[in-house]
Amino acid sequence: MDWTVSIAIIDWLFLLALFPVAFFWLRRAWRILVRKDFSEVALKRGVAPVNAEKYAPYEMAINLIGGVVMVGVLVSVLGIPLMGVAGLVGESADAYTLSRDDWIAVAGSTLWVKLFASFALSRQAHGLGPKKKPNKAG
Repeated sequence: MDWTVSIAIIDWLFLLALFPVAFFWLRRAWRILVRKDFSEVALKRGVAPVNAEKYAPYEMAINLIGGVVMVGVLVSVLGIPLMGVAGLVGESADAYTLSRDDWIAVAGSTLWVKLFASFALSRQAHGLGPKKKPNKAG
């Protein structure tokens, strides 16, 4: 059985999924940096921590770095080859394009590292361990 067609479809789906991922990460960084909106900082079960301002620079950096890397992958995989087809760049621009294995490795690693970093930040912001219940002793 020939799997090349199904693998190419999965590659394209993964590549197309990078557009909304990069958009949402960069939008979140923009909201934190410019609008000073801390409602999406270090969320745990959809709730921001009490001191979200303290963790906002870290969340902004995590989202900004992840979004910029994803945009770089998209430019390398789609932008530079399309500009080459249009005659806007020379053949020396091929040095800036990523191979299939490379862009999948960079995008996948960035995705997982960003998810783990955001998860760790949210747990740090909300505190580790179970919530303490108020003492109802009488």
